[in-house]
Amino acid sequence: MFVVVCYDVVDDRTRTRLAKLMQNYGNRVQKSVFECTVDDRVYLRMKEQIEKLIDWEEDSVRYYFLCGSCVKQVEISGWGAIREDEEVIVV
Repeated sequence: MFVVVCYDVVDDRTRTRLAKLMQNYGNRVQKSVFECTVDDRVYLRMKEQIEKLIDWEEDSVRYYFLCGSCVKQVEISGWGAIREDEEVIVV
């Protein structure tokens, strides 16, 4: 599945830790926005880790799910490029 994860985190330290965590799951496309291609199991693990980091009273994390045909229709104005997952070949 393709998930766009956006966050608004008040504490600088928590925000930095969250950004480092998210680099394990997807590509950073803006300061607080990551595009992730994950399966259900990985998504649930990612969400669980995020929820352990954030302050539920102060912070907000949103998850937007895009279908395959929707991902193909993503448009960008300004700098940036549509990120394609690299093909992995196991020998």
